Amino acid sequence: MITVGSFSKASSKENVRTVGKQFQYVLIMLVISLLLFGGIGWRLAYLQLEQGKANRTKAESNRIRIVPKPPVRGNLFDRQGKVLATTRLSYSAYVWPRAQKEADWEEIRRLLAAILEMPAEEIQKRVEQAGYNYSSLIPIVPSLTPAQITAIEEYRHELKWVEVDVSKIRHYPHGKLAAHVLGYTGELDREELERKKKDGYRLGDLIGKMGVEATLEQQLRGEWGGLKLEVDGSGKVLRFLGEEPAKAGKNLTLTLDMEVQKAAEAALDQQRGAIVALDPNNGEVLAIASYPSFDPNIFSSRITPEIWKQLQARGNPFLNLALRGFPPASTFKVVTATAGMESGQYPPNTILGTSAALNVGGTLFREWNRAGFGSMGYVSALAWSSNTFHGQIGRGVGGENLIKWARLYGFGKKTGIELTGETSGLIADDAWKRENFNDWGWTVGDTVNMSIGQGFTLATPLQVAVMFAATANGGYQVKPHLLQIDNEQKQQERVNLNLKPETIDTLRKGLRAVVAGGTGGRLNVPELPPIAGKSGTAEAPPGESHAWFGAFAPFDKPEIVVVAFAEHSGGGGSSVAAPMVLEVMKAYFK
Repeated sequence: MITVGSFSKASSKENVRTVGKQFQYVLIMLVISLLLFGGIGWRLAYLQLEQGKANRTKAESNRIRIVPKPPVRGNLFDRQGKVLATTRLSYSAYVWPRAQKEADWEEIRRLLAAILEMPAEEIQKRVEQAGYNYSSLIPIVPSLTPAQITAIEEYRHELKWVEVDVSKIRHYPHGKLAAHVLGYTGELDREELERKKKDGYRLGDLIGKMGVEATLEQQLRGEWGGLKLEVDGSGKVLRFLGEEPAKAGKNLTLTLDMEVQKAAEAALDQQRGAIVALDPNNGEVLAIASYPSFDPNIFSSRITPEIWKQLQARGNPFLNLALRGFPPASTFKVVTATAGMESGQYPPNTILGTSAALNVGGTLFREWNRAGFGSMGYVSALAWSSNTFHGQIGRGVGGENLIKWARLYGFGKKTGIELTGETSGLIADDAWKRENFNDWGWTVGDTVNMSIGQGFTLATPLQVAVMFAATANGGYQVKPHLLQIDNEQKQQERVNLNLKPETIDTLRKGLRAVVAGGTGGRLNVPELPPIAGKSGTAEAPPGESHAWFGAFAPFDKPEIVVVAFAEHSGGGGSSVAAPMVLEVMKAYFK
């Protein structure tokens, strides 16, 4: 009994433990299952809700192909509505490495390089710049020749995913005409692309690199559009999913006059230099010519090292000399005469004796005729460009006065024209000289040198044109501009120099005397209205002298200012630059 009882009691305890353990196992399994399925459910919810958009984008990128459609760049017109820059259709080569097998890519690249006559490394560089997973076509070469198009089609089986498609190329129908004003467009380089991505630019985009193409880029460029296509695993198009139309850039009208521009470039011929023509009343630029020049159409195709070398051999044809500083020579005497009259020390009726040279501290500032002109007033001193007359005026009013009026006329600062590469020229002062010449301060000799447009003074042809405009329009500094603006803005951009009426009258009479009976007689022709102007011949060691001439017409009611500059021409302003001005005046008044 005891044995049996003991056995029964032990068995009961063992059964209870077994049942408890089984329940624990079930509970543990249930908890694990709940955690497992809960985790799966949470993951599914996360993928669907949180990551759904990103995952759908990844999935779609594998089957959706975006064919971008670049916008048509805005046209540029001259003031008469003649086309200066437009867009033409061409054919370009593209690749889509994402659809290529890596094993095939090397051979495709080699064959394509041979057809396009370019290094295979250059193609590889463009692909790497975009990335092998780039979702669209990668442009390789614009403006294919008919022979290249034919060759690509002949090797179509080998050149899988190399495509020839219509592209829009910038076109300048008049070639070199106004190249320094218009500039050119080119494909974004790597650094530009990184900077411009935030603005919607992409690989293969063209951007203005110079001239108004660069400064008016935002108005000209337009907005991209594109075609959305569904493709299968092999890249075959299954269906068209929609289109976002590209928005064309804005057409812009410039102040340029094509006929005046042609005359300016013809007048320069192959003389290194620049010609500027503008309306003295509102600052509208009618022409800016610079030589040497270039044809901006060359940038609509691939620039080879050989082409680039040929361009540079012409003496930097991309440098706009109308915006570079040179000694203004005797054209600056307008500023000196103004400073003399406005100071009150040398009123308009001043008469001074002239001589073979002006002695300043032992330094001789010679008269250009080596003899002097006797006693002269402002009108005759301007007519015959007397150095000793204006040297005395400069010495008398002092350097600070000369510097003040030079800056009021617009020298020493940028004009603000809508062009890249403009320089400020130089109007030096005591602080500048001390900084650049070991604390050697400004001297009377510096003042006299400045009074005749020599020494440290540098002015751009455009700045000189602005100076002549002020004498032509009654004493207002105008802001030169290339983009057509309304009359109210033109008036707001005029700055009154507050010249005395007798100062303006004397300056104008002197400039008219230059042409009527002085150094500018070449412009005194019967077929043109009366012209006023001033010559200048600048010493420019170690080369030959620079030649200047600035003029406006008609004298009574000026409509045009023309400034011609010939670098190292070896001749004087009257013999070299004045005939250039004459040709431009003829074109304007024809």
